[in-house]
Amino acid sequence: MKKEKSCGAVVYRQGETGVEVLMIKHKNGGHWAFPKGHVEKKETEPETALREIKEETGLKVELDTGFREMVTYSPKPNVMKDVIYFAAKAKKDSARPQPEEVLELRWEPPQEALALVTYATDREVLQAFLRYLAQS
Repeated sequence: MKKEKSCGAVVYRQGETGVEVLMIKHKNGGHWAFPKGHVEKKETEPETALREIKEETGLKVELDTGFREMVTYSPKPNVMKDVIYFAAKAKKDSARPQPEEVLELRWEPPQEALALVTYATDREVLQAFLRYLAQS
């Protein structure tokens, strides 16, 4: 069985009415999720997450590795994929989608983000992130 690994983050900001989460609609499949991508060569998990966030959203973020959630699934037969998610606070609000990979970007309050996210595994990551944020 082939193993794959990706890293990404739940990107958030402090909005006028509280925390907002950045949701991205991926071109590949049209699903709503978080920025993420494959680990390249000798990258660390945080390096991959930072690179992917910058590529897909144009944002510079402050990565919080104190939050680390892993999701494992099989994207296709004979492939197991681990996805590591961190928390990332946006430094500025200048998000712009990467046209090759992202159809749309949206800042959403937590409840709307939970309703928007496509996959149950990503919903669980978001719920864990919200618990983490409440404790911080």
